[in-house]
Amino acid sequence: MDGGGLVRSVKVFSMLGPVQGVRAVGAVWRRRSDSSGLARRGPERARVPGSVAGAEPAPGGGVVRFDRSRLLIRVTVSGAVFLGWDGAEPTPSHGVAGRCPEADARAVLEPDKDGGWRVVSERATVVVSRHGAVTVCTPGGVLLRRALPPRWWEPVRGGEARWVQRSEVAADAQFFGLGGRASGPRLRDGTYALWNSGLGGGPGPGDDPSSVTMPVQLVVADAGTHLVFHDSTWDGTVKLREGREGAGSGHDRPGSSELRMGGPLRCWVVVGTPARVLHTWTRLTGAPAVPPSWALGHHYARGDLDGGEEEVRQVVAGFAQRCLPLAAVHVEVGRPGTRRGPMPGPAEGLREGAVRLVARVIPQAEAVDGNAVFGRGRAIDASGCRAGGDLYEEWLAQGFSGVWHDMRAPAPLPRSARHALEGRGSDPREAHNVYALGMARAAYEGLCALRPQERPFVVSRGGWAGMQRYGGAWCGEDVPAGWPGLRAALSLVIGLGLCGVPYTGPDVDCLGGGPSPELFLRRIQLGAYLPLFRTRAESRAGREPWDFGDDVLAHARVALRTRWRLSPYFMSLAHVARQTGAPYARPLWWGAPEDRGLRDCGDAFLLGDCLIVAPVLEPGVQHRSVRLPKGRWYDTATGAAFDGPGPVTVEAPLARIPVLARAGAVVPVRGEGGGTELEVWAPEAGLTGGGLVLPDTGDGWEEPTAERYQVRWSEGRVVVEGDGDGGRPPYPVRVRGL
Repeated sequence: MDGGGLVRSVKVFSMLGPVQGVRAVGAVWRRRSDSSGLARRGPERARVPGSVAGAEPAPGGGVVRFDRSRLLIRVTVSGAVFLGWDGAEPTPSHGVAGRCPEADARAVLEPDKDGGWRVVSERATVVVSRHGAVTVCTPGGVLLRRALPPRWWEPVRGGEARWVQRSEVAADAQFFGLGGRASGPRLRDGTYALWNSGLGGGPGPGDDPSSVTMPVQLVVADAGTHLVFHDSTWDGTVKLREGREGAGSGHDRPGSSELRMGGPLRCWVVVGTPARVLHTWTRLTGAPAVPPSWALGHHYARGDLDGGEEEVRQVVAGFAQRCLPLAAVHVEVGRPGTRRGPMPGPAEGLREGAVRLVARVIPQAEAVDGNAVFGRGRAIDASGCRAGGDLYEEWLAQGFSGVWHDMRAPAPLPRSARHALEGRGSDPREAHNVYALGMARAAYEGLCALRPQERPFVVSRGGWAGMQRYGGAWCGEDVPAGWPGLRAALSLVIGLGLCGVPYTGPDVDCLGGGPSPELFLRRIQLGAYLPLFRTRAESRAGREPWDFGDDVLAHARVALRTRWRLSPYFMSLAHVARQTGAPYARPLWWGAPEDRGLRDCGDAFLLGDCLIVAPVLEPGVQHRSVRLPKGRWYDTATGAAFDGPGPVTVEAPLARIPVLARAGAVVPVRGEGGGTELEVWAPEAGLTGGGLVLPDTGDGWEEPTAERYQVRWSEGRVVVEGDGDGGRPPYPVRVRGL
């Protein structure tokens, strides 16, 4: 360390304190050490596009040429708009699924005023100024986003350029997305890193690490909603600042986004309602994978559970003896040096009892002679096994039903290391963020090849844009300890859902000594309504639900039974997500983004179209306020009716958290006998309702037939009938809210 570095380190310690100071200084010096093998960038030259020099129209848009750059504009038939500078094309891409969507021939590049050009499409108008600013407007001409001319810094001696893209949005706009962010779901003013870097043990004060970062912004304003995806896997930062309205003075300050990255400068823009935006986005990056039906139940993991037959049987028996539903047990198999007991017997036996085993896999192998995994990787000149390779085949043969990929990427790799990266060759600056994405793809494709008759189960701690096509995201390590972890967990799930990853969830854990009984109960009550629901203990000494006393056990049993009861509803949401991109867990403003009160609400969420879940996020709470969207809503526990829009106060006793059902909703649930039933909530007088059921067709690839039901009043009774044919539902019906 030189003298300047020593002075800077002392300043960091004085500003941040000892704990944060150690973290900050350590991160800086690790980064400097990691980069030691890279060639020095040396002198750089700055470049901007310059002035317009001409244009070349083409189907869906065309190319606008500038003095020192060129911009490709292409509107696809799905409505997504591609913008690529310096010859950047939509593919190849880690985020885009398959080939680039077909261009919309109706969109034409035409001259605009002041020497600029524009493309008018069904969903958006794109205007390019004569100096390279790009404005995206609604079809009615209302501004959504204005990207200023980009600026590049290019090494004089050659090498990868870095660039900055500054953009402005409406003064009332709010930012969401960027992957999973514990400080969200609404992203406040600040700088956000685009580098998968979750911290083990949860973040500390002032940290905002994320194991799943994405250069994806969802921007919501009164004028409309739009999504922007800057398709570069390089590390970077995003600096966001919300705007401020002038309260009628006419001097609004627009919101701003400043993105600094390397790699190609290319982006996709999607405009529309939130539902339409997510539909288009997942058509572009891939439809979300539907998990097997068992994966929508309650999972359990324990840090020292390494696959011994007796241990696994004891865990399953402990839940069964206390009538606690359990769908899967996650077992340690992939940490270097761990032992693995004989599994074929217990795995098959558990499967017959509707409990599956999931293998925990860590993307590393101890580099020592005699390590079989290391030997196989060295034999194929790689750091792991190929898709469908030997290890996954062994685990399936032992009776495992899926994999949980822990860790994000090989953290110890210096930035001077080399990656094959599909034959192109690169270093971790480009490859790090998509390492986990590639691992998820390998597992998904391998499991499909080994068991083609079953939908794979793959969840990953890390990932990038497009990971939803291979499975889900586990965000347990990005959740802080204590009560703040509840709000962070909700933020992560909502944020990832808005980036196209609907099957996500943290852990209801007892790590680090375990939570208080009240905190544990509030965690399990929230977890029961999140897409991926898993409880976790640290070791044999960890605290299980029955270790908190009889009262807590009874309340926890209710939460677990509620999740079991809602399994048909979660199955329907999974298929809806695949078909439309709509997340299971949605922000309250999903159906009314123009409602600013709902946009400010981050402490409750919509579960599908039918339910509002309002978790308790603070200790000692017996009542809480919930801001409702428009319409009538029923407290599912008491039957009390509330009318929105606006805030209401509902009961939140220790035994449960508030859950409200939309008037007219049709919710498929599991009856006591295990069959599907319809729970119908009475519509308001003079109005109708309805719902969608996508029944479980097993764990194969058969697409379910959508069943639509209409709810109406007739002669003082609530009538439920098939939408279109008027037939009676093939399920028992229970009407509530009368």
